[in-house]
Amino acid sequence: MPETTKGETNTVTNPADGSLRASQERSDAIEADIEKNPQRYRVLTGDRPTGRLHIGHYFGSIANRVRLQNAGVESFLVIADYQVIYDREGVGAIQENVYSGIADYLASGIDPERTMIFTHSAVPALNQLLLPFLSLVTEPELHRNPTVKDELEHSGNRAMSGLMLTFPVHQAADILFCKANLVPVGKDQLPHIEVTRLIARRFDERYGRAVPEAPVFPQADALLSSSPAILGLDGEKMSKSRGNTIELGMTADETARLIKKAKTDSDRHITYDPENRPEVSNLVLLTALASGQSPQAVAEQIGDGGGGGLKKACTEALNDHFAPIRARRAELVADPGYLREVLHAGNERANDVADATLDEVRIAMKMNY
Repeated sequence: MPETTKGETNTVTNPADGSLRASQERSDAIEADIEKNPQRYRVLTGDRPTGRLHIGHYFGSIANRVRLQNAGVESFLVIADYQVIYDREGVGAIQENVYSGIADYLASGIDPERTMIFTHSAVPALNQLLLPFLSLVTEPELHRNPTVKDELEHSGNRAMSGLMLTFPVHQAADILFCKANLVPVGKDQLPHIEVTRLIARRFDERYGRAVPEAPVFPQADALLSSSPAILGLDGEKMSKSRGNTIELGMTADETARLIKKAKTDSDRHITYDPENRPEVSNLVLLTALASGQSPQAVAEQIGDGGGGGLKKACTEALNDHFAPIRARRAELVADPGYLREVLHAGNERANDVADATLDEVRIAMKMNY
């Protein structure tokens, strides 16, 4: 565990105050502290294995996970396989997606010795936390969660599953089973962090502690993402289901063909103007992220090169950036036994952590018979 007690990372206004500014200020303060005291933090991140990971995942989260890991922050990465079925009738190609994702993580720089990679379904004690946690939230509170509300609004005539309704609590279990005190999220995910904080507080108030000196669970903080939103190649939201992504495992030629089809506009002079020129600006942004430049500098370099010049620059930047990652990924995919070893080792370590936490929960609840 981090050297400080978890409450020590929570002295500033939290997301429940409705102040995005306060949340951002808190996040900025944590970022500054990570440089000096990475040992104070334990981070939880994760993905649902619903398909192949793409460049939106890489620039939006994976690269940041590698950064935090390399800064010395203790890291847990959950492959949320149980959450695949919260809004679906089947699991799809789940094993293929799990191992493909692990190859993507390792090729991108995730070190399994420093970042614990594990799956939901392999950690029974994590999932058992759902039972006491569900006693701490009400049905109206679950219905107010933005993810649940969005599912209700767009589900049509399909009834919501119980797993979907309790998704915010399951996510809290992901964070709290390992006593993570830091979760990288976008601003729209702050309500999920608040549910986690609420459950941690209520557990302490209702059930007590395993030891008098500290609550069983920390008050987790949000580390707000500084990554700008990346659109799909069609100018819409990047999504695996829309088919508008560039997967990390794609070849350079496949990447070039997809970018060639990307939407731009008729103005030959390239500018970075996300509001008025979203498609052009998205390609500028991808070029900037891949080349380590600012979007404004990229746009100035292309100048009057038009959509063709922009697509050429974007293709070259992405293929140059991902060439070593793709080479390493190909080696990993060719050795499925190693990928299984990584996952089995991570699952074993996650079970040790989860079992210890569940023991504390039983002590606090007077259920340690």
